[in-house]
Amino acid sequence: MHKEITIIDSGRGLQLSTSRITVQDLVPYFQEGCSYDEIIRWIPSLTHEEIAVAERFYLEHKAELDAQDLRIRQRTAERIREQRLRFPEFEGTSEERMARLRKLLEQRRLEKNGEGNPG
Repeated sequence: MHKEITIIDSGRGLQLSTSRITVQDLVPYFQEGCSYDEIIRWIPSLTHEEIAVAERFYLEHKAELDAQDLRIRQRTAERIREQRLRFPEFEGTSEERMARLRKLLEQRRLEKNGEGNPG
């Protein structure tokens, strides 16, 4: 018995009825012109039939889905920018970064337990 594949909205966005993969998850692949086999290489739980249903929906709603994808990418880029401002990347070798982290960890442990109260 073959289950019909449709696009549904279960509260997380439009998704395949047979999977938790959203249409928006697949938009970048469609924009890049990836083959179904390439998509399956990255998302092996999908079938050709599921991808075809999602692609058909994408093509019918291309402008709206592309605009939503752009907003998602912009929001993600802004969050990354804010994160980098809050936590700049430490320059130096991996050994120097580890030494700096150990020192910070020790400082926090001392602050938590009080200077004279070990562990």
